[in-house]
Amino acid sequence: MLQPILHWIQCNKERKCLCYSTDNMGGRVSSEKHMRIFKIRRLNGAEKYGVACRSLRELREKGGEKLQLPIRNTRVCLYEDGTEVSDDDYLRSLPVNTELVFLTDGQTWKGSIDWLLNSFYTSLADVPEAARKLLLDEQAPKTQKILIDFVQNLNENIAAERRAEDEPWFEGIESRFKNKSSYMRFRCESRIRGYMKEVQSSAATVGPAAREEYDDLIGALNKELKSAEHNGCYFDRTQHKAKRLCTEEGWFSCQGAFDEKNCTSRHSINPYGNKESRILFSTWNLDHRIEKSRTILPCLVAAVKESDGRRVNHQYFFDLLFTTKNLKLVHIACHKKTAHSLSCDRSKIYTNQRRPRNKRTLSQVS
Repeated sequence: MLQPILHWIQCNKERKCLCYSTDNMGGRVSSEKHMRIFKIRRLNGAEKYGVACRSLRELREKGGEKLQLPIRNTRVCLYEDGTEVSDDDYLRSLPVNTELVFLTDGQTWKGSIDWLLNSFYTSLADVPEAARKLLLDEQAPKTQKILIDFVQNLNENIAAERRAEDEPWFEGIESRFKNKSSYMRFRCESRIRGYMKEVQSSAATVGPAAREEYDDLIGALNKELKSAEHNGCYFDRTQHKAKRLCTEEGWFSCQGAFDEKNCTSRHSINPYGNKESRILFSTWNLDHRIEKSRTILPCLVAAVKESDGRRVNHQYFFDLLFTTKNLKLVHIACHKKTAHSLSCDRSKIYTNQRRPRNKRTLSQVS
């Protein structure tokens, strides 16, 4: 009874053979229990075969016969990332049904994604179908995510503008919007209108003495906003490039956090491409470098209260609240929630003019 156990221990320790094993009761167990099953394929072949083996040598022998490849100088790599299977220990550590690629002299494999990218240099027309086939077989979550994003990008219809040209993009959008640019413009206008509502809400903190002056200021800001069409041009790709924040095709790039010159992660998105990108773009922020709630609005209220006949510079506050002189388009990951510690320029809060003594509004004064 002891001899079979000692023999198994020695064999297993030296990894020379796995001729038989023993169960918990000391009985002999068939070597078939040490068989491992793997899926194998050639480098440029779509067919896959199941192979059962006890060792790397046996795998190469059976695989070479199945794939009709010379056993000599044959190498075996992981299909997922190209890692070479160099010994029995590593082979036994792999999960059952791991997909493997057989390589011969001069052939290399760096993984399914690398192969997909290299397809661009051969037949671009075959890339979409190749990506979908890879996705059907892929099990690794990371690679799945890359392939899913890739396939979604392949399905983009960026050039389409009218509803009839890309119905899926308009799913869930009111029928009054006939083209993508008009809807994107509306979304930008909605954000800017939201900032204006906050300005109006701050009137409650002004007090009766300065309320009329604050109302005049709101009137001036509203007039300016209407003239600028609420700066909806920022998201409208049909606008002149000096006005829009995207390329002519509709690509937006993150401008980086408020305290950085640019986005180190190179975030970009095209909400004109498909429905999912359009929805994801709603998570991007028009971030105020000098903060709206913490800094600009309190400064505006204080400026009105302390004006003492001086005229508040509504144009300066307009630029801070509603324009890219203070707004940065940022990916949600670049939107820092911490205090920006930036303040308004005290020298620009008031103009050189005095407020008129009658009750004419600022919007009526030239």
